[in-house]
Amino acid sequence: MTLSMAISDLLGTVDASDFSIGGIWEKMGAFASFIVYLLAFMSFISITIAVERAVVFFRLKRDSQKVLSEIGPVLERRDFEGALGKAKQPDGKVGYLGRVLKSGLQAFHTMRHEHEDVAYESVTRALERQSQREVHTLKRGLTTLASVSSLSPFVGLLGTTVGIVNSFTEMAEKGSGGLAVVSAGVAEALITTAFGLLVAIPALVFYNYLQGWVDARAVDMADTANELLDVVSSELKAEAQRQARAAQKG
Repeated sequence: MTLSMAISDLLGTVDASDFSIGGIWEKMGAFASFIVYLLAFMSFISITIAVERAVVFFRLKRDSQKVLSEIGPVLERRDFEGALGKAKQPDGKVGYLGRVLKSGLQAFHTMRHEHEDVAYESVTRALERQSQREVHTLKRGLTTLASVSSLSPFVGLLGTTVGIVNSFTEMAEKGSGGLAVVSAGVAEALITTAFGLLVAIPALVFYNYLQGWVDARAVDMADTANELLDVVSSELKAEAQRQARAAQKG
């Protein structure tokens, strides 16, 4: 047999093989099938978290903007009791900004008759603690998204490695180095890598977007806390001046 005839026979064998997704799936081994199912589960988890976080973020932002528009004018009138009353609505209806304001207003309500510096420091710590809690709550599920985006390519690569090892083992058992012997196994192996990337890329996009959203909301909470501290500082100074004048008259 000439070299050209051997190549023609080899190509004919390869062309006869079914390298479509369905064909490869039918020939896929147990371990590769397990990898694909695992990646499908990871993809389902990442999509579920992304949708749940998106819905929660939309609702929290809407509630926060609403309560801020209600409390802002009240604070401008220095009506701290009224502002605290509006911030004490059920937590699910005030959003992250409402809960941050409530913690600061409660601290001010408790400490406003103490020394100016003590009261201001107490309000500051309360705002910082609540802001940290809110950021931690907003980040719920993002660690899982990050894990899926980083692990899924390696899970796919594991399937690829095992598939290639199986292909060369089969080639050794058959005593032939022809492409037709290993091509199906290599195709099956590479499918798992491709599937891993298909899972990782959307998960990484979801994570980056949601993490950016959380970072932006952290800035919003810091701005809101600073604005409240400005009002509190002004009120505490005015209260100290009133007490000083009352002491002089007394």
